[in-house]
Amino acid sequence: MIVAEQKSLEEIKKLVGNAKKVLVAGCGTCVTVCFAGGSREAAIVSAELRMSTKLAGDPKEVADVTVQRQCEWEYLDEIAEQVQGVDVVLSLGCGVGVQAIAEHFPNVWVVPGLNTKFMGLPTEQGVWAERCAACGDCILGLTGGICPIARCSKSLLNGPCGGSLDGHCEINAEVPCGWQLIYDRLKSMGKLEVLMEIQAPKNWRTSRDGGPRKIVREDLRLVSEEK
Repeated sequence: MIVAEQKSLEEIKKLVGNAKKVLVAGCGTCVTVCFAGGSREAAIVSAELRMSTKLAGDPKEVADVTVQRQCEWEYLDEIAEQVQGVDVVLSLGCGVGVQAIAEHFPNVWVVPGLNTKFMGLPTEQGVWAERCAACGDCILGLTGGICPIARCSKSLLNGPCGGSLDGHCEINAEVPCGWQLIYDRLKSMGKLEVLMEIQAPKNWRTSRDGGPRKIVREDLRLVSEEK
């Protein structure tokens, strides 16, 4: 899932600026799971913003609403009337959600209430860890289901750097060496021979080097483009 964390109230107030009518928009999917931008958080941020601006002598009219997913038009359509009636929308969605609202409602100013951090999973209560860098050319089948791009501090693809100690990264002793994890996993599965296979250089064109990425499934489209 996409993992994010809330911006500070002071930063949010700066982003909202002189706007008098604010809509705090929560998202009911990823950021709800990581307790950053769901309906509960939207209500809290809304209340904090109302209270702090009132105490500062610049009271604002702040409301909150949460949609199932900010990244899909059909859910944003449900709040069209509320969005059009405000000076600014404070999105508690990921960076995609912020941009989706701005694109869907081009005449409305939209600002982020969260910092989008990474794609990851909860490793324990209150702790989320990165697991995927969305490179667009997954090699997990070669590395035992452990991503060297996300798990290695240097994103090395040809094995460990030689700086790890006792299975921990030289960058941070609290971070397990990604390649140690890969080696241990393959060894436990009796598949160390996979590491002996010579692989071609990774195709990074599927990552950010080629600009914004897009997936097109013609079998799912309602209208196919003419060729």
